[in-house]
Amino acid sequence: MSNLPELPRLLVADAVQAALKEDLGRAGDMTSDATIPADMPARAVIATRKPGVLAGLALAEAAFREIDPSVRFAASRRDGDKLERGDIVAEIEGPARSILAGERVALNFLCHLSGVATATREMVDKVAHTKARICDTRKTLPGLRAFEKYAVRCGGGANHRFGLDDAILIKDNHIAVAGGVVAAIEAARSFAGHLVRIEIEVDTLDQLREAMDARPDAVLLDNMTPDQLREAVGIIAGRAVAEASGNVTAATVAAIAEAGVDRISSGWITHSAPSLDLGLDIVVG
Repeated sequence: MSNLPELPRLLVADAVQAALKEDLGRAGDMTSDATIPADMPARAVIATRKPGVLAGLALAEAAFREIDPSVRFAASRRDGDKLERGDIVAEIEGPARSILAGERVALNFLCHLSGVATATREMVDKVAHTKARICDTRKTLPGLRAFEKYAVRCGGGANHRFGLDDAILIKDNHIAVAGGVVAAIEAARSFAGHLVRIEIEVDTLDQLREAMDARPDAVLLDNMTPDQLREAVGIIAGRAVAEASGNVTAATVAAIAEAGVDRISSGWITHSAPSLDLGLDIVVG
């Protein structure tokens, strides 16, 4: 995909170094050191064992290069590519010990992020006949948010806010403490700069009507049925972005999209997406 953002190198390096430190511990790869000569060269391939969407190549490459800068990592596919079973993703050449020491960290990143991209693409495909776009949430694994949100982009989805500091999303607990829907929106508007968008979560149509009088930029319609969503879209009438959330799965997403919403946010695509099965094999001969 040509419109993918580039993962910041410092972010990649920090994540890979932490993962390698966890895996190699104090003694390094004892098995490889015990069984393989230090100067033994090797060639390996990473291939997919199930169809899916690729994400995480930069992290996989960094895992091998962090172990040994002499390792050559040649990707044959790009992040965002659709993969069929057996497709070769990359070839790696270098000292056998170095390749095996970086294998698990490289695959952990690649399999998890490709799983997120694959789950996202499944939802994107199911709503392709509508105007709705699939978005992620902040329900991400600690320390992996930027990478998981990147993987969502690889799968054709869009990013919601990255953290608490880049947009205002007023949820039910904020409303309860602030003293109501209108009070919360008005307080947020008096606090925010003119470039900060304000979204409010509502779970009833009465709340929605009240919220629209205060002119939010976006409304998150939480756990509404498709019929309720259709009515909600009519109430909003293009005056704000209509976002549906809650109980969004591959089985429910098409009906939600057909209600006419602009965005559908799903935590499932990051916190519950199954890993895509990729493996590394040493090429013998």
